[in-house]
Amino acid sequence: MKPVDPRLLRYAGAARVFLAASALIGVIQTVVTIAFAWLLTDAITGAIAGRDVTASLLWLLVTALLRGLLIAASDAAGTRAAAKTGMQLRAALVAAVGKLGPGWLAQRNQTELAVTAGHGLEALDAYFARYIPQLVLTVIATPVLVAVMWWQDWPSGLTAVITLPLIPLFLILIGMATRTVQTRQWQTLQHLAARFADTVQGLSTLRLFGRDRRAADRIEVTADKYRRETMKVLRFSFLSGFAMELLASIAVALIAVSVGFRLLSGDLTLEVGLFVLLLAPEAFLPIRQVGVQFHAAAEGVAATEDVFDVLDAAGDRAASVNDSSEPSGDGVTRGGTAGDGHALEESFTATGRDLVVDRLRVRDLPPISFTAEPGTITVIEGPSGAGKSSLLAALRGAADFEGTAAFAGEDVRVLPPAAWLAWAGQAPGLTRGTVAANVALGDPAPDGHGIRAALDDACAETIDPDRELGVQGAGLSGGQAQRVAVARALYRHASAPGRVLALDEPSSALDGETEARLWRSLRERADAGATILLVSHRRTAREIADQVVALGVSA
Repeated sequence: MKPVDPRLLRYAGAARVFLAASALIGVIQTVVTIAFAWLLTDAITGAIAGRDVTASLLWLLVTALLRGLLIAASDAAGTRAAAKTGMQLRAALVAAVGKLGPGWLAQRNQTELAVTAGHGLEALDAYFARYIPQLVLTVIATPVLVAVMWWQDWPSGLTAVITLPLIPLFLILIGMATRTVQTRQWQTLQHLAARFADTVQGLSTLRLFGRDRRAADRIEVTADKYRRETMKVLRFSFLSGFAMELLASIAVALIAVSVGFRLLSGDLTLEVGLFVLLLAPEAFLPIRQVGVQFHAAAEGVAATEDVFDVLDAAGDRAASVNDSSEPSGDGVTRGGTAGDGHALEESFTATGRDLVVDRLRVRDLPPISFTAEPGTITVIEGPSGAGKSSLLAALRGAADFEGTAAFAGEDVRVLPPAAWLAWAGQAPGLTRGTVAANVALGDPAPDGHGIRAALDDACAETIDPDRELGVQGAGLSGGQAQRVAVARALYRHASAPGRVLALDEPSSALDGETEARLWRSLRERADAGATILLVSHRRTAREIADQVVALGVSA
């Protein structure tokens, strides 16, 4: 583990500010530590010599209070920096996932990402409040204190210089072993969260097939594994703390013995000897604390590394997209931006809005070619597994593909899907909240009349827009949920009619009469100039089609 990952400073501005603040506090703490040791030495030697030490004691009290305030300020700044950094990294993570797209997200364990963004980044408190301040003190205070010791008594300074490197050496050796078990612990926690989420989501199916007990046993096994990995981390933590304390105690003891013998022989004054003895533990304290806090901060650091991997991937994707995109003739650079859909629509209108698919191939499926023009409905049909849904997944960035797909002359791979596509899939994908909020999803200023019109066009006129839904749209039947999802796509299309309207099996849960009404609604929208892609296995869809693309059919 790097002491401070440069990517943390690049992605989180709060971390840069806190590092600068820690350096300033560290400099002041170093000065206060030296002053405290000198004032305490002066008070003790003055009392022995019979001098008035009232002034020294008063200044000693002031420095003690100042030292306490500095420690409190460091803790407060660390806690605040941890919170701000966590917020910044979470926001950057969400933005990065948006840039990488649904295709990338589909290949990742989403529960593990949630654990990383939640519990993992919350563990940054120990990293900022305890680890970084001690690391900064090690860099600033330790060399200064050793230099002062050398200046006052070079044999004591030489002893510190010889023994100090042993502590980081042992810290590195133990840290390498600790890193392995901490990585396993973090991975086990992620697996435990993913397994639990999968079990809860599929609990009804597991109970139906009598596998719920086995699923619970697997969770118990994973939890026990996490317990064992946690105990291993604690053992290494205690071992590291013991090694640090032992080495530091031996080093301070060597200095104390040397000072004691030279005091007895008269080669060293009491004032210098006591001053050096008070500084010696302070010189070793920061590096000892770095070793102790290393373990407390490791979980948060492991989480940030996972976040940085996602941010780096998004940066690489953005760089490749920027390289592949060129400014259009009207001065609008469309590739690689998640810009405003309406602005892009205006530029698309000037260049035409045809969707041209040429030999598009997803995985090992047959290639697909067609052109969808404004004012037409293109029906994609074929047997199960022929690639109908895969085609839409490729167009919306959820699947990689070979060949080309261009909208208004622009490769869809460099266009934000939200800017040119209004889509409804086979899974409704509803969220907790009102029906209206689900229909207007993504619209910062929802239009009540538009929501009502979209529900009517989707044959969901009987569904109240203010109706509250539970998690994943609970409270609606399958057909109702599907109609709300279609209404969402229609609402989005109505907000920018230049978008392509793509519907994947929108009538699979509808009865014949409702399906016919939906087909009439889509036909009217196409006659008004919409470009519609309709994936359907229903033969009735042919009645409203301008062209039919049959997949999985031999020529």
